[in-house]
Amino acid sequence: MDITKEIQKLKEEKNAIVVAHNYQNKDIQEIADFVGDSFYLSKICAQRQEKMIIFCGVYFMAETTKILSPHKKILLPEINAGCSLANMITADDVDRLKEEYPDYSIVCYINSPASVKAKSDVICTSSNAIKIVRNIPNNKIIFLPDRNLGLFVKRNVPEKDIVLWDGFCFTHSKIKKDDALKAKSDHPDALLLVHPECREEVIELADFVGSTKQIIDFVISSPAKEFIIGTEIGILHSLKNLNPEKRFYILSQRMICPEMKKTILTSVREALLHEKYEINVDENVLEGAQRALIKMLKIG
Repeated sequence: MDITKEIQKLKEEKNAIVVAHNYQNKDIQEIADFVGDSFYLSKICAQRQEKMIIFCGVYFMAETTKILSPHKKILLPEINAGCSLANMITADDVDRLKEEYPDYSIVCYINSPASVKAKSDVICTSSNAIKIVRNIPNNKIIFLPDRNLGLFVKRNVPEKDIVLWDGFCFTHSKIKKDDALKAKSDHPDALLLVHPECREEVIELADFVGSTKQIIDFVISSPAKEFIIGTEIGILHSLKNLNPEKRFYILSQRMICPEMKKTILTSVREALLHEKYEINVDENVLEGAQRALIKMLKIG
């Protein structure tokens, strides 16, 4: 049997859905029931009736889904699919920050471990980070773990004292000003759209800065016909499907996340067939992380 048909058959037998992040391989996106950014997918999974979720992404995303759907079975097809950014901070680091800055509120980017979320005051996404920081009552903020996103927030909310954790995404941070200038020179009629995890020197050259969903929405509504895309290359699949009449150029061919590309069709089939690998979150951690996520929904 064709592997995609086998996956479909297994989904029906197991009462399962497959969700895939925008950065996944094209063939994974095509067999998924839903494609999007991590928090969107976690919310969709919480709303669905299916009790088994195959999350094609990286570890922290599956954890977030478990936090929002604690009574469902969340499976990560590639258990070693991690995130360089999320791995740059621990719960112990947060404890030390609280001791050093006792009067500061901690705003934690969703790209982080569940144990870090649980010790934070509120979570944010790349879409709502500015709004969260602006709306939180405290004027003293610790923003973690992404320094580049934190700098972007700091520039847009200058009235607040923001302390940054020095973490970064390898895929976005490797792109420099010269890469952006070359892309703009090669495609002078194209708009440059970048993710806020990029370096500040790249963001300053952009025509638009936003999350994966915000980039997709911008392209759909824009009258422009050509775009340079400054985020992980996997997003091109959705952009091209939704905008067949427009042209897209990746900012750099190096914008590939090796962790996102670990998931392949056989991984998904094995996850469904053998129900592996199940993601669980300690109950105390889960409760703390839920609290921080609920606060994000209230103020963001």
